[in-house]
Amino acid sequence: MNGDLHMFFLARFAIRVNSNSYKLTLFSLRQTSIMGRRRFKKQTGRGADYGEIERKNKAFEEYYKEQGIVPEDQWDQFLETLKTNLPATFRITGFRSHAKHLLKFLKGHYFSELLNQTIDGVPVERPQPITWYPDELAWVFNLTRQNIRKIPALEKLHNFLVTETESGNISRQEAVSMIPPLLMDVQSHHKVLDMCAAPGSKTAQLIEMLHADMTQGWPEGFVIANDADNKRCYIMVHQAKRLNSPCCMIVNHDASFFPNIKVLDSDKKPKSIKYDRVLCDVPCSGDGTMRKNVVIWKKWTVYSGLHLHTLQQRILKRGVELLEVGGRLVYSTCSFNPLENEAVIASVLKQCQGAVELVDVSNELPGLKRHPGMTSWKVITEKAEVFTDYESIPEGKRSKIVRSMFPPAADEAKDMQLTRCVRLLPHHQDTGGFFVAVLKKTQHLPWSKEAKKITQNEVESSEAGADMPGNSKETTKKDQNAAEGSVEAEEEPSSSTGDKHMGEPPSKKARYNRGFKEDPFVFFLEDEQVWPPIRKFYGVDETFPVTQLLTRCYVGKKRNVYLVNDAMKQILQTNEESLKVINSGVKAWCRSDAKGVDCDFRLAQDGILCIFPLLSERKLTISKDDVITLLTQENPFYHKFTNETQQQIRDISQGSLIFIYDPKQSDQNSEDVALIICGWKGKTSVRSFVSKGDRHHILRMCGVADTAIYAEKPGSSRNGGNNAAASAGGSEEASTGEKEVKETDGSGEAKAEASTGADIPGDGVLSGDKIECDSTENETANQTLSVVSMATDNPEQKADVQDEKVEEAVSSTQQGDGAMAEGVVRTESKQTVTCSETSEAVKDMDTK
Repeated sequence: MNGDLHMFFLARFAIRVNSNSYKLTLFSLRQTSIMGRRRFKKQTGRGADYGEIERKNKAFEEYYKEQGIVPEDQWDQFLETLKTNLPATFRITGFRSHAKHLLKFLKGHYFSELLNQTIDGVPVERPQPITWYPDELAWVFNLTRQNIRKIPALEKLHNFLVTETESGNISRQEAVSMIPPLLMDVQSHHKVLDMCAAPGSKTAQLIEMLHADMTQGWPEGFVIANDADNKRCYIMVHQAKRLNSPCCMIVNHDASFFPNIKVLDSDKKPKSIKYDRVLCDVPCSGDGTMRKNVVIWKKWTVYSGLHLHTLQQRILKRGVELLEVGGRLVYSTCSFNPLENEAVIASVLKQCQGAVELVDVSNELPGLKRHPGMTSWKVITEKAEVFTDYESIPEGKRSKIVRSMFPPAADEAKDMQLTRCVRLLPHHQDTGGFFVAVLKKTQHLPWSKEAKKITQNEVESSEAGADMPGNSKETTKKDQNAAEGSVEAEEEPSSSTGDKHMGEPPSKKARYNRGFKEDPFVFFLEDEQVWPPIRKFYGVDETFPVTQLLTRCYVGKKRNVYLVNDAMKQILQTNEESLKVINSGVKAWCRSDAKGVDCDFRLAQDGILCIFPLLSERKLTISKDDVITLLTQENPFYHKFTNETQQQIRDISQGSLIFIYDPKQSDQNSEDVALIICGWKGKTSVRSFVSKGDRHHILRMCGVADTAIYAEKPGSSRNGGNNAAASAGGSEEASTGEKEVKETDGSGEAKAEASTGADIPGDGVLSGDKIECDSTENETANQTLSVVSMATDNPEQKADVQDEKVEEAVSSTQQGDGAMAEGVVRTESKQTVTCSETSEAVKDMDTK
C-alpha cells in the first residue's frame, strides 16, 4: 500500500513538473517571438515610422561623389530627389486588346472624375501616362491616404486599383523596373529565360508579350522563370496564374549554375536548349530604391556592392552561355554602383573575346531620359581607401577585391562601347535609380562546344591544304590542344570568374539542392481512360492535343487537369530528373463527381480562353443583362434570365457549361469586350465559377457602378443565397452533390471549398488589399511562405491543394507593408522565417 501511495505522489509530482515545464516553454516561445518581431522591425525598418529614419548617409554621399556617377552640376538635384518619396506607378496588364479596353474604361470612369477636384484649394494632380511606355499602359500619380479620405473620387479610384490588382488586371510596379522586358523585344515564338525572376512582375510582362496579339489559343514560344529561393518561387506561381498561360514554367535553381535543359531533336537525341531572350535581373545592393526603401539610408555601406560583384558576374556569364547566337540578353540592377554594373559587363565582354557585344538602344523607348554608361571608375574600400589598379592592392586585402572590379584600359573600354549601357537617375524623370545593359551574342563563345568544332574543322582543312611552315603548324596544334582543354558550356555550367584565365576548367561541379520534392507531371496518353467522356461531353475537336494534358499524381483519381504547349511538354518529359519544376501549365478541367452528370470533369475558368476554340458543345450565348444577373446573384434561378437564355438553359443537360457574351451580335459598333464565363447548370438554377476579383472586373466592364458592387457583399450573400435556394429545393450544390464546407484558415477568415476537393473559385479569393510589387517593390513579406511546402502523405491531395495554399500564403503575406531591395532582403530572410515559425509554434501550443 505504501509503495502504491509513493508511486501515486511521484506521478503527481512528475505531472506538475511537466506542466510547469510546458508553461515555461510556452512563455519562452512567446518571449522569443515578441523579441524576434521587435528585433526584425528594428533591423529592417518594417512597422516603424520612416519619418524617424534620417535620409542621410555620409559614406554613401562620399562614395558616389568620388565615383562621379552624376555630373557635378547635377549632384545637389540628384541628392534632393533621392530624399523624397517615390510616386505611385502601376501598369495595365493582360493581353493587348483587353488592356486597351481597360485603359479606355479607366480614363472615362475614373480619371475624368478628378477634373476640377481640389484639396484645400489646390487642384488634385491627375494620373499621368509614363511617356516612354507603349500605348499609355503605364501610369504615375501621387496618391496619399490623407487625400483618399478627403475626395470620394480618389477613394473610388483606390478601390478600383486594389480589386483590379487582385484579379491581375493591374500590376503595381516601379516605373524603372518595367524597362528590361520592354528592351527584350519578345516575340510569340521566342524561347525566353528569366534567371532571377521572383517575385515575378517582369516575368508577367514577358508572358504578356508572348501572348500580345492573341485572344484565344496559345503561342509556340515559352517563358521559363527561375529563382534560387524556393519560397519566393511560390510568389511567382501566384503572379503567373493571373495570366493563365500554358507556356510558362517556374523552376528553382541557382542562376549561376543553371542547368542545361534538354529536348529531343529530329533524331531523338537530347539537345540543349539555347534561348532567344534571357533576362538577368540580378540580386544587387538596391541603393537605387532608397526613395521607397528608406531603411537603406541607414544600412548602406561600401561593402554592399563589393560582395555581390562576383555572384553577378557568374550569373551574367551563365546567361550568355545559355543564349542563342543572334539572341538578346538584358542585364539589370537597381543599383548605382559601377562595380555591380559596368564592371560586371566589362568583365564578361572581355572573357567572351568579341562573341558578345553591347546593343545601342538609344532609339528605343523614345521619351526615356537616360545617362550613358561609365567608362572608368574606382574601387573604394570601407575605410575610404581608393585603388585605381589591382596591382596596387596589398596582399591582405585581395580576398575582398578581385581583378574584374577594375575598369578596362581606355582604348579597351572604347572598343567595348560601355557608353551603350543605360543609367537611369532619380532626378531625370522622378523615378528610382536603375541600370540596364542589352547584349547580343554574335557568335559561339570561345570555350563552347560549337566553337571547338569550328576550330577543329579549320585545323583539318588547313592540314589538308598546301604545305605550311612548321612553326605555323605547331602554333595551330597548340591552339587546338588549348581548345580541347576548355570548358564545354553545354555539359556543365562554367564557374570561372574574371580572375581565372579564359577557358580554364571549373574547380568543382555545381551541386543542386533539391529541397522539397514537388509533385510529378503525369501526361495523358492517347487512350487515356478519362478522356473519351470529356471529349464527347464538350465536343472537343479531334485536333486537340490530348497528350499535352497532364495531372500532378500517378495514383488515385485525376482531380485537376492542366494544359501545356508542346515545348513545355518536351521539357517536362526530357528533364524529369534534372530539373526542379515548381509549377507549369494552366488548369483546364477540374473533377466534380456530380450525380446525374455524364462527365466527371467541369471546365476551369483559368484555361477557358486556351481551349474554347476547340470546344463545340455546352455553349450558351447570353446578353449583358444576363451577365449582370449571373454575377450579382448567388445561384440565380432560370426564370431570372431573359427568355432566350432560359430556353437555352432548359435545352442543355446538367453539368458544366460556357456562358458567352458577344456585344457585336447586338451592336456592331459596341466597344465592349467579349466575355467567356465558365458556369454550372443545376436542377433549377445556375452559377458561375468566377473569383471575386474577376467578378468585380467583369461587372465594371458591363457598366455596373462600384457602389452597387460593394453594396452587395458576396461573402455574406453566399450563405443567404444558398439557404434560399436550398429551401426551394433547387440549389446548384444540392443538385450536383458539391456541398459547401465552411473552414477557417490561419487568419480566421472563412473560405468555401467543395467536399470533393475540386478547386472552385469562391468569393474570398485574395481578400488582402496590399499590392504585390516587383523585385524593386514590396518583397520582405515574401519570406514567410513556409506553408507552401505542403508536406502531406497523400500526393493526390497535395496536388489538389497546391493552388489554394499559394493563394492563401500570398494573401496573408500581402498584409505586411514596407519593402527591401533584393540583395538586402535575401540576407535577412532566415530571421524573417524564424519569427514566423516561432509564432506558428506558439499558436500550435495554445491550441493544444
